[in-house]
Amino acid sequence: MNEITLRLPDQWQALRDSAQQARTNAWAPYSRFPVGAALLTNCGKIFAGCNVENASSGLTICAERTAVCAAVAQGHREFSAIWITLSGLPLPCGACRQFLSEFNPQLLLILDSADATKDSSPRLVLLSELFPQPFRLPSRPEQ
Repeated sequence: MNEITLRLPDQWQALRDSAQQARTNAWAPYSRFPVGAALLTNCGKIFAGCNVENASSGLTICAERTAVCAAVAQGHREFSAIWITLSGLPLPCGACRQFLSEFNPQLLLILDSADATKDSSPRLVLLSELFPQPFRLPSRPEQ
């Protein structure tokens, strides 16, 4: 995976803070792996999400999808970046990669380890680099 260097969105501090705050709200009693995400819309709004686990693990929802659902519920469907924070290597799972690619295959992922030092920089990568061939139906209904 090639890391890219891009200028972070103007709202990078708010995006980071939103992701970190969302992580504190995660419901992760089974994995003990809280994740926070903050999604930036093309119009500059931020929507946060956290993972919410369930005893039936198939019903668990990841932080990235929670953030997207919150944005879509408010009428937003165009996203430019998502900040993801967790302990360890913050890479979206396959389901989240597919889910995010539905909205923007070129989405900027800002990957921030909660264990990193204050002066360390997050990793930047485009979704298309992590997920080069998403599933697509031949024709997508217009929204």
